[in-house]
Amino acid sequence: MSDKLRAAAPFILVTVFLDMLSIGVIIPVLPHLIEEFVGSVSAAGLWIGIFGSAWGLAQFIFSPIQGGLSDSIGRRPVVLASNLGTGLDFLFMAFAPGLWWLLVGRIISGMTSASISTAYAYMSDVTPPEKRAGVFGMMGAAFGIGFVVGPSLGGILGGGLHWPALETMGLGFLQFEGNARYPFFFAAALSLCNFLYGWFVLPESLAKDKRKPFSFRTANPLGAFKFLAKSPQVLRLSVMYLLMMFAQSVFPTTTVLFCAYRFGWGPTQVGLMLAVVGICSAIVQAGLTGIFVKKLGELKSMYLGLFCGMIAFIGYGLAPSWEWFIATIPIGALWGLATPNIQALMSSKVDPKEQGTLQGANMGLSAMSTIFAPILFGLTLSAVTHDSVPMWLSGAAFWLAALFMVLSLWLAGGVKQSLRVEPGGEGKPS
Repeated sequence: MSDKLRAAAPFILVTVFLDMLSIGVIIPVLPHLIEEFVGSVSAAGLWIGIFGSAWGLAQFIFSPIQGGLSDSIGRRPVVLASNLGTGLDFLFMAFAPGLWWLLVGRIISGMTSASISTAYAYMSDVTPPEKRAGVFGMMGAAFGIGFVVGPSLGGILGGGLHWPALETMGLGFLQFEGNARYPFFFAAALSLCNFLYGWFVLPESLAKDKRKPFSFRTANPLGAFKFLAKSPQVLRLSVMYLLMMFAQSVFPTTTVLFCAYRFGWGPTQVGLMLAVVGICSAIVQAGLTGIFVKKLGELKSMYLGLFCGMIAFIGYGLAPSWEWFIATIPIGALWGLATPNIQALMSSKVDPKEQGTLQGANMGLSAMSTIFAPILFGLTLSAVTHDSVPMWLSGAAFWLAALFMVLSLWLAGGVKQSLRVEPGGEGKPS
C-alpha cells in the first residue's frame, strides 16, 4: 500500500466524524423547526416520527446502491459526491420555506449520508484483515464523538450563547442570539469544506482490476439481503449487527424522557450524561479495541462486548438512582468491542472486490432499525410510564434492548473463526 493511501485513512476518519457532527448538530433544533411549521408540540411529535422513519427508509434503500457503486466506479467519487450532496442538502434545509421542503431535504440527507458504508469499504481496502477491528474501532469512536459534539454545538447555535461569565472576562462579544436555522448552515459548511479537502487529498483505494460491474440485483434491499445470505456466516453476523442497532436505538428514543421520569433530569443533566457515554465509548473503540483483539482475538472480544451490552441495558433499566445509572455507563461502553469485531469478521469473509457491496448491504439492513426501533421503544416507554405502573417497571425499554442483545449472543455462538478471503479464491482460516 502506498504512503498516499495510508495518509488518506485519517481523511476517512474525519469524514465519518464530520458526517456524524453534521447530523448531530441539527438534532436539538429540528423538532423546534418542525414545530414552527405545524404550530403545536403534539403535531410536531407525530411529524418527528415521520421524519425519522423517512430518513431511515432512505438509508435502507440507498446504502446498497452506494456500496455497489463504490465497487464499480471506486470509493473516491462516491465519498466526494456524498460530501457535496450532504452540504448542498443542508443549505436546502436551511432555506426551507415549509414543512414539505424540510421533509424532502431530510430524505435527501438519508440518501447522501448512506456513504458511511463506502467509508468502511475504503478502510477495508487500505487495512490488512488482522488490523481491521482496530481501525473499525477508530471509526466507531469518530462516529460517537461526532454525535456527542454535534448536539452540543447545535444547542448553542440554535439557542444562542448567553453566559454572564463572558462579560466578566471581557468576552461579551462572543455572545449571540441563536436561530433554529444556524445549525443547518454550520452543517453545510462542514460538509462542503470536507468535500473540498477530499478533492485535493483523497486518492482512490480500489484498483481498477479489483472492481466489478454495477448490478441492481445486489444494489437494492432485496438483492442486498440475497448477497448477505450467500454466506451463512456473513448473514449471521449481519443479523447480529441489526439486532445491536435495534438495541442501540433505545438511547436516542427513550433516554431523555426516561431520565426525566425516573430521576427528574432536565436537558442539561441528560446532555452531560450523553457526553460521558460518548467519551467512554470513544476510549473503548479508539484505545481499547486493538488491545483486546491482540490479547483475546476477534471472536472473544466480540463475545465480551455483547455480554457487557446485555448487562448494561439490564442495569440501566433497573437503576434506582442516577448514581447507579452513571456507574453502569463504563460497562455499557465495553459493548463497543462488539461492533468493530463484527465488521472485521464480516469483511474477512468477503472478496476484496465485494467490500463495498458488503458494507452497503449491511448498512442497508441495519437501517431497518432506524425505521422500526423508535416506534417499538417509544410504545414500550409509553406503556410503562403511567401512574398506575410501578416506577421500577419504567425501565422496560432498556430490558427489551437487553433481549436483543441476548438474541445476538445466541447467534454469536455459531460464528466461526475468521476467514481470510483471497481475491477470486476460497477463504483460508486465519
